[in-house]
Amino acid sequence: MKSIQAEYDEASKAITIKKDSKIEDWVSVCRRFNDDVSRICDVTDIEDYTGLFECFDDQNNKYCYLVKEDKALRRMKRRHFYDNLGLD
Repeated sequence: MKSIQAEYDEASKAITIKKDSKIEDWVSVCRRFNDDVSRICDVTDIEDYTGLFECFDDQNNKYCYLVKEDKALRRMKRRHFYDNLGLD
């Protein structure tokens, strides 16, 4: 899954791709933020991306990423859900 850093204005709900950002692997981004990510909304007006996620670092700074979601993301979410329940 591909992702790219974005800027999100909560007041106007405007989403833009952050200047000079590079496409990154979404799984690598999740690992970098210790899986402290959550989905904000669907994205329909930016080609190739389907969801906007927020990520928080160790100092609780927020970063937004546009993500092209696919079936692998659903499997990854399910695996983490069961891991958190202690059901590997």
